[in-house]
Amino acid sequence: MSYLLDKNKKIKKYKKIGAIVFLAIVLVYFRAGVWKGLSVSVHTIFKPVIVFGQFIGGGFSNIGIEFISKKALVAENESLKNQISESEADRANYASVVDENNKMKEILGKKPANMNMVLAGILAKPNQSLYDTLIIDAGGDDGVKVGDMIFAYGSVPIGKVSEVYAKSANVVLFSSPGENTEVTINGKDIAISAVGRGGGNFEIELPRDLVIDVGTEIDLPGISHYILGSVATIVSDPRDAFQKALLVSPVNVQQLKFVEVSI
Repeated sequence: MSYLLDKNKKIKKYKKIGAIVFLAIVLVYFRAGVWKGLSVSVHTIFKPVIVFGQFIGGGFSNIGIEFISKKALVAENESLKNQISESEADRANYASVVDENNKMKEILGKKPANMNMVLAGILAKPNQSLYDTLIIDAGGDDGVKVGDMIFAYGSVPIGKVSEVYAKSANVVLFSSPGENTEVTINGKDIAISAVGRGGGNFEIELPRDLVIDVGTEIDLPGISHYILGSVATIVSDPRDAFQKALLVSPVNVQQLKFVEVSI
């Protein structure tokens, strides 16, 4: 009886081994189809997860692309703005240079033929230097001397050189407060003194019975006709034997960039 049980166990064992071997042969022979089936099953099961992952990943990718695109556009916009600003600055600078060149030509064109002049740039004006004085960029190395006359626009006298350095000079304007300048009344053979009042203004004192009109030109004495200023206001008092005429220079020094020095 024991012999029969052992024999049955061995038969069952051989059957199991045979089944396993058979299954292995089938799997090897038909491996492509089996794995394809498994692949399809896995894909079917995990497809929603994969699709969701692609959606999320794609969303972040699009956000990244959009962020990079906006950043690139901002940078490009700033670059274009800088280019426009540089172009506008170049045009403004060019216009300024052309304007200065034309003014220099105009000044040189008005220069008296019998006068030797040096063109000088203004380094400091009355609002940057002492009251009613200039500092110019021409000096002893250019032949400038103390006492040389300073002209605006080539023909309007505005002051004299008071101090000279190698590459620069100081100029005292005729309108400097308390500065006395000998002048003549245009059309009248009368020599008087004009006293500076500052800011391009002067005053002269005349006999009360001397008729003088507003707008009358006041000149520097000499053969050449150089206008110092014109009468703007007459101040008189019947009790006073004299009257005062207030003069204004035809030149606004604050607008000047160049002057000429008569050397």
